[in-house]
Amino acid sequence: MTRQKATLIGFSAILLWALLALMTIGSAPVPPFLLNALCFGIGGVIGLVWIGFGAGFGVLRQISWKVYAFGTIGLFGYHALYFTAFRIAPFAETGLIAYLWPLFIVLFSGLLPGERLRALHVIGALVAFVGAGLIVMGRGDAAGAVPVLGLSLAFLCALSWAGYSVLSRRLGDVPTESVVVYCLLTAALSVPAHLLWEVTVWPQGGWGWLSVVGLGLGPVGLAFFTWDIGMKKGDIQLLGVASYAAPLLSTLALIAAGLAEAKPILLLAALMITGGAALAARASLKP
Repeated sequence: MTRQKATLIGFSAILLWALLALMTIGSAPVPPFLLNALCFGIGGVIGLVWIGFGAGFGVLRQISWKVYAFGTIGLFGYHALYFTAFRIAPFAETGLIAYLWPLFIVLFSGLLPGERLRALHVIGALVAFVGAGLIVMGRGDAAGAVPVLGLSLAFLCALSWAGYSVLSRRLGDVPTESVVVYCLLTAALSVPAHLLWEVTVWPQGGWGWLSVVGLGLGPVGLAFFTWDIGMKKGDIQLLGVASYAAPLLSTLALIAAGLAEAKPILLLAALMITGGAALAARASLKP
């Protein structure tokens, strides 16, 4: 597979993740760990079918348990944080903070062998953080009611996904079929967590079930396989650049669905986060 093709495949994940927040909201009131189990169960089963018709299950035995542990912790941890944040914090604000991960991918990629951290990386980080700060300050008199825990979890989402993505680059020889096991183990871990800490609430109505199935097929399914290919074999810097459209697209999707208000402060925050990440990208693309 060529580097260009792998980059294009990785870009498809970004388009799918633009719908992650919208579908997560549509899945309410399903609790986070149950949602994890349902979505990753769907994605994992589809992955098994793909392996059965493709490379065969023998390829899974060639992968170290340490790789499986890394991938499972990355997927399980990120989505437990993400789904929980969306259950307890405002939709648009949570989505924007969670989508700081493109910026962190650029920053962290500067630590990879052969890369370096430049001044524009730092400037871009500061601009994006100011944008995130505007989200909280823009709530005005309601600032005292801001669910700090929810926004903090969203921030941890950004850090965890960027770390997982960049570290995947170091596992370039590991076949993408490993993601199937990540998904299945994440689903398996989510079941006891749900039984211990949550009350079972199933999706409500047709839209609720459609959102859960949609998550399992796309943003919490196919997207992980295409992203894995992009991170391992594509241009990580260009994918970082392309990722900066995700927070803006996600916010626009929420506004179009009537789930978020097109407040000037919110749009300004989205542009600052995207613009800050773009500055960091400009530094990363310099020879």
